[in-house]
Amino acid sequence: MARARSLLCSLLLLAAGTQALKFELEALATHNRHSARCIRNFVGKDTLVVVTATVDGHRDDGMRVDMHITDAAGNEYGKPKDIVGEQRTVFTSHADAAFDVCFENYMTGSKYVEHPTRHVELDIDIGADAKDWSAIQATEKLKPVETELRRIEEMVAEVVSEMEYLRIREQKLRDTNESTNTRVKWFGFMTTFLLIALWAWQIMYLRAYFRSKHLI
Repeated sequence: MARARSLLCSLLLLAAGTQALKFELEALATHNRHSARCIRNFVGKDTLVVVTATVDGHRDDGMRVDMHITDAAGNEYGKPKDIVGEQRTVFTSHADAAFDVCFENYMTGSKYVEHPTRHVELDIDIGADAKDWSAIQATEKLKPVETELRRIEEMVAEVVSEMEYLRIREQKLRDTNESTNTRVKWFGFMTTFLLIALWAWQIMYLRAYFRSKHLI
């Protein structure tokens, strides 16, 4: 399901530009990872990801914002502390899995803070969007149109790859469903056979019992 949402996002990105996610992060009295605010996305294996977080405020203002990036497979990609201003984390994914970008904001010391919140802007670029196309254009001496065509070509290739992944996953799920249906069918046959055998045994046992007591 997460892969399908990622595919939908990729299709939308072909038609429109992306905007950073903006939100207010309230500070807590104590450090507590369970209250962190997390943003989840799905990424394929060996895919370039650039996470850019911009946090307002300044150090020693009575608050501290930490960021933690992990995926569902247990891989850790970054854990910057006390973020102020722009923080960029670049990594290549190790598995086909969802990854979480989590933020924690907590109070430090006994300093009074009138508005204990930090404004966060988060931008996540994946695959072709994560590449520095200006540098590629300069290195390969490409024209602006050629650079844009290269970028769109890679984005389309990513969408095709996503669709192929979904097709393979659908096939696996269908095979699993058919296998489960077959097992349930044979289990039903075996249960019916055992019930019939038990019924026949009970009839024979009761008949033998009544005959031994000369009741029939």
